[in-house]
Amino acid sequence: MTSTPTAAIIIIGNEILSGRTQDININYIAKKLTNAGIKLIETRIIPDNHQIIIKTVNELRAAVDYVFTSGGIGPTHDDITSDAIADAFGVSNSIHPESYKLLEDYIGKENFNLARQKMAHLPQGSTPIPNPISIAPGYKMNNVYVMAGVPKIMQAMFDQILPTLQHGNPIISKSWYAFHASEGKIAHDLEQIQHKYLNLDIGSYPFYKNKNQNGITLVVKGQDKKAIEQAAQQIYDLFKQMGYEPHQGEPS
Repeated sequence: MTSTPTAAIIIIGNEILSGRTQDININYIAKKLTNAGIKLIETRIIPDNHQIIIKTVNELRAAVDYVFTSGGIGPTHDDITSDAIADAFGVSNSIHPESYKLLEDYIGKENFNLARQKMAHLPQGSTPIPNPISIAPGYKMNNVYVMAGVPKIMQAMFDQILPTLQHGNPIISKSWYAFHASEGKIAHDLEQIQHKYLNLDIGSYPFYKNKNQNGITLVVKGQDKKAIEQAAQQIYDLFKQMGYEPHQGEPS
């Protein structure tokens, strides 16, 4: 693992791809990773398809330090994530006795039917991630962290995971914005600034609030505080040279 750990997110669910449900889990995880100095390399949204889950998990767990999945670990027929994760690692997906007992006590023995018992099945060798909201656990399998899709539950699981991960230097950012600024006008000079600071991410983001409030925000992001300050000053100077009035931060 490098000094800057890397991560990927897999969002699993036909409901996300169809537009029926709007994903907010990527945003939550990404912000937390940024603050922890863990670089998010890639996110993928995939269907409830056994082979696609296997392929995606195996590709990403080999490419990054941490993989976080969300969705598909409930009691219904389309909750196939755990079966696929087990197959990705070549192990069985079987009842985890401690999780079974927790769920049985929570739901009640008379209501703990086969569908609900499915949530107590974990891939062999995995470690449960506690679920303080509805008890049904997520789990860790090597560097893959499998979580629920329901945002409130996913957040509760992820907040328990985060302190156990290797953190890097915090990823920090600084931004300037200017009204009526043109990307085409500043593009060449902005590229020159990026070439000077290859260890930083420098982005240009147009905003359109209304006819009189449009422009661009230029953001510098990275882990080298001194370099960020220097690049941000050059962005400020660039806005001034182009005849724009820079404002620090993001347009409200």
